[in-house]
Amino acid sequence: MADIVIQLLPHILAALIYGALGFHFWNTRWRESENQCVACPMQPWERAAIAVALAIHAGGLHDALFTEAGMRFSFSFALSLMMWLAVLIYWLESFMARMEGMQPMVLPLAAACTILPVIFPNVHLVAHAQATGFKLHFLTAMLAYSLLTLSALHAIFMGFTEQALHKRSMKRSLASLPPLLTMESLLFKMLLIGFVLLTLTVGSGVFFSEALFGKPMSLDHKTLFAFASWGIFATLLIGRHAWGWRGKRALRWTLAGFALLILAYVGSRFVAEVILGRA
Repeated sequence: MADIVIQLLPHILAALIYGALGFHFWNTRWRESENQCVACPMQPWERAAIAVALAIHAGGLHDALFTEAGMRFSFSFALSLMMWLAVLIYWLESFMARMEGMQPMVLPLAAACTILPVIFPNVHLVAHAQATGFKLHFLTAMLAYSLLTLSALHAIFMGFTEQALHKRSMKRSLASLPPLLTMESLLFKMLLIGFVLLTLTVGSGVFFSEALFGKPMSLDHKTLFAFASWGIFATLLIGRHAWGWRGKRALRWTLAGFALLILAYVGSRFVAEVILGRA
């Protein structure tokens, strides 16, 4: 029992810090009140606190995923790892652009996903996890999922911001976000990098499936969802370059591609592990 508590403690502690920071950023950046700065820049102690949470979260994930028995994984660890990468990317981006207005959205999501391995502890051992090729494939896939998750969050808040601008109703929460053009530029940068990583993930899975997973590629629902997501993001980036797609059209395509991408792995693992009870 003591060993289990020790293993779960980093996840719980990181979730608490993320949650507390999320409340802090909401209270100081989003809360409607007088005599408060609309877009106060991030303070050194705020960046340090996020860095501490990231370090604790990373340590908990490493110890939980890599054991003497081999590499373990599950849908809950997938979401937790994706949000760790998301918070890390926002933290790094905050040194170059205004990101303080995004923290009240990202940090509570990180807290919720960080606690998932405690609520859904079922895991499965990953075959071929010692192979270098598999590790590169896995890292590329998680970076792609994280970047495209961030892209979906960006697209949603860009939609809210654009709608508020049209209605001339800018609340404090929306006014604290980065400028719309800055968010749009960052969105397509993340989409492009995420798409390149997704292409490497899908390509390595298709051409080196037997070397990575010990079996030829099969056209199951996971593969079909991944291909469909790749096609949607490819179309969006081509539309952006050729016809200047933006606004609601970019929002719809981004969310559609993200939904299929999540279904490709997280959805299938959730059904197998939680609904069907398979490890």
